Amino acid sequence: MSALYGDSVLYHTADGVAWITLNRPSARNRLDLPMTTALRRACQLVMQDDEVRAAVLTGTPDVFCDGDDSDVPPAGGPEERQAYLESRRAAAFLGAVEKPVAALLNGDAIDHGLELALACDFRLAAAGARFGMTQVTRGAIPWDGGTQRLPRAVGRAWAADLLLTGRLIDAQEALDIGLVHEVHPADRLTERGEQLARSLAALAPIAARYAKESVLKGMDMTLEQGMRLEMDMNLILQTTLDRAEGIASFLERREPKFTGE
Repeated sequence: MSALYGDSVLYHTADGVAWITLNRPSARNRLDLPMTTALRRACQLVMQDDEVRAAVLTGTPDVFCDGDDSDVPPAGGPEERQAYLESRRAAAFLGAVEKPVAALLNGDAIDHGLELALACDFRLAAAGARFGMTQVTRGAIPWDGGTQRLPRAVGRAWAADLLLTGRLIDAQEALDIGLVHEVHPADRLTERGEQLARSLAALAPIAARYAKESVLKGMDMTLEQGMRLEMDMNLILQTTLDRAEGIASFLERREPKFTGE
């Protein structure tokens, strides 16, 4: 396991999975600039390593991420304020990772922490975790994709509820409204996360990347445009060795061995 830019983010790989751990427990894993820089670097490592086929983001020891150190930009003009916020946009980098990314929400994911979770493809929560975007109670709004990804995850009505009230919800309510995919006892979460990570790493990497791209891009298209994108992706996949391996393994009744080619 290696530490990136200090020890606020830990990174290691095993069996095709990159494990990224937020490690600033004294501040409840709230993001500051060094931590954001480290998380961005971790995302770059995931994308650059062909051996990595999936990533898992979690926190330590009993909190995922309690927000940002400060959501108040320093004094200055619009350009200075925009530069300040851009320098802290960690969720944007997570959302740009083309490989499957799972969030193990081992504890509270609040404000910027929830924005990080929403940028991931899967969200598995510990039973005692809480979730919310409380920025409105301080005269602010999310600025790292929260107002856009939240309604895409839970629908307009629930997004308006959470964003306009600033209330916190527990893991069961988060599951009920579709904010998280699964809820597990805290002592079982890592085990379940490892199972999910192994299954994601076993996928054909090109197909997984195209499926993710089709879902994300298709949400901003008309149905007809999305269907055309889906067809284009399928046509490209027919030319890959992984597609041939998938067919051969099915006919031979064996587990496929995908190479990403």
